[in-house]
Amino acid sequence: MENLKKIVSLKIWILAITSALFLTSCEDVIDLETETGPAQLVVDGWITNQPGPQKIRLSLSSSYFDNGTPKPVLSAEVIVTDDKGSIYKFEDLSANGEYIWQKTGTDTLGKIGRTYSLKITNGTEVYTASTKLNPVPTVDSVVYTKEKLPFKPDKGPQEGYIAEFYARDLVGVGNTYWIKPVIRGKATVDKATGISIAYDAAFGSGAPSDGLIFILPLRQSITTDSLYSAGASVGVELHSITNETFEYLKQIREQAQNGGLFATPIANIKSNVVNSDPKGKPALGFFAASAVSRKETIIDPEKARPDED
Repeated sequence: MENLKKIVSLKIWILAITSALFLTSCEDVIDLETETGPAQLVVDGWITNQPGPQKIRLSLSSSYFDNGTPKPVLSAEVIVTDDKGSIYKFEDLSANGEYIWQKTGTDTLGKIGRTYSLKITNGTEVYTASTKLNPVPTVDSVVYTKEKLPFKPDKGPQEGYIAEFYARDLVGVGNTYWIKPVIRGKATVDKATGISIAYDAAFGSGAPSDGLIFILPLRQSITTDSLYSAGASVGVELHSITNETFEYLKQIREQAQNGGLFATPIANIKSNVVNSDPKGKPALGFFAASAVSRKETIIDPEKARPDED
């Protein structure tokens, strides 16, 4: 028995030494030489049914390892039209690549049920895209529950509040939404990994959730990476999106979460912005439209829900 223990110990020691040598041999630095392709038009266009100015941002793509600020596209012509014949001209008033449509009178750009077409003329190239502005359910309420974490978190208080909202998916299979937390009065999505999207009242098309109240993980997705403190202003914006926009956002989130030993190669996400010349440079980014439902509250410890646990 003693000899067996010695043999096992020797094998473990040999394995440890071999592993250390293998890991050490993997420390060679490899300099990657990557080609820089031609700059492409990047479109960040999102219109809503909310009052006030609407913005479409245009920039040029840069190489993967370039951490600098994207170069804005200046002097382009940006026009949005709807299926009722209305025309909306976006202008780069500050010469920074942010093309703005200013509200005139009591008019708003986005209207539920209408289809919107985008046309961008940048030099000799013309790009187009289209999207529909779908209805959105009303957010019924925003509530919160007191919670004490069993550990001290890296961010935020150890004892605080989990906020969640209540809303019911519109009847009809295939409604899709983007759920954005509202913190101190501003809709905030800090990182792509935190994108919260819903198909009907659940995560995807496989769940029979049509017409139901949004499931708990979606409701609580407005509590992001830390608990809220008493007195915090918190809420939600629920955006209606098309199925195409849902898939686009899902791919952004998947790319952001892609990493580790089994990571897949990074690739550009397909844009709905198309160059009118099939041989011209393709565009990146997306053009979308949303109706918005919003609800906010101030966390009051006296009104917190009891912990169901």
